[in-house]
Amino acid sequence: MEEYEIVILGGGPAGLTAGLYAARYGLKSILIERGMYGGKIVNASHVDNYPGFPLGINGMELGQQMYDQAMRFGLKTETADVTGITRSDGSFEISTDGEKYAAKAVIIATGSYDRKLGVEGEDRLTGRGISYCATCDGFLFKNMLVAVVGGGDTALADALELTEHAKGVFIIHRRDHLRGSDVLQRIVLTHPKIKMIWNSQIESIVGEQKLRQLNLINNKTSAKSTLDIDGLFVAVGQVPNSDIVKGLAEMDESGNIVTNELMCTSVNGLYAAGDIRKNSARQVVTAVGDGATAAKSAYRYVKGHD
Repeated sequence: MEEYEIVILGGGPAGLTAGLYAARYGLKSILIERGMYGGKIVNASHVDNYPGFPLGINGMELGQQMYDQAMRFGLKTETADVTGITRSDGSFEISTDGEKYAAKAVIIATGSYDRKLGVEGEDRLTGRGISYCATCDGFLFKNMLVAVVGGGDTALADALELTEHAKGVFIIHRRDHLRGSDVLQRIVLTHPKIKMIWNSQIESIVGEQKLRQLNLINNKTSAKSTLDIDGLFVAVGQVPNSDIVKGLAEMDESGNIVTNELMCTSVNGLYAAGDIRKNSARQVVTAVGDGATAAKSAYRYVKGHD
């Protein structure tokens, strides 16, 4: 079992920034990522709100540049699934599906995943008309009818993205008002291609080889209806990837890790950064700030400066 000063879990913007800083500090560090480096930002076709790119940048390109920069300073990486973390005698043991690692400090930057609706037909038709990423799959529905379920910024942005491909977009929302930003609401509610379906939820999804229809129920009247549709994009929130630290660090009721302003958790030597932590803004710009702060705090802990 190889020993490290810092082990970073997660290779999105928060994890890669933490890795960049840890490597620049000269600490023996390793970043473990189970999938694609760059995190969810790689799914964005265009990122307009990251400083330093006045004309915007492709999300895949931004993630790759973050990865390349961390590698330039000598960060070691490993692709593996982390299966558990334990702490004893002031150090951590991280288990993966193939190896074990020892660390003086650990930074959790494992992000979140898309929340599902949990209705009949969802699992069967995922990838057959149901998607969780409008940027990734919107082009597949050119000149078709699609729906977005949700009422926050992500759902509204997805709907606008889909208007570039689909001939019509429905937004299905369980309330009678949206939760997204005022700017997005104004655009969405006046867009000629977008139609709102208020106070409604999806009861089930119909289709065998591909999505055909949604069965809806109105929350106020209990009236049931159907909607013939070619595609459904689910945007009802995120679930934190925090199972590996359950019982170890303090979390809120949603499973987000509680930290202070220095990214310290309730466990000495354990830090959290990015979407995984409570009250995260879930923006790439704040994720990189979290990663830098977590790495600085971990450095001070490892060197005994705290």
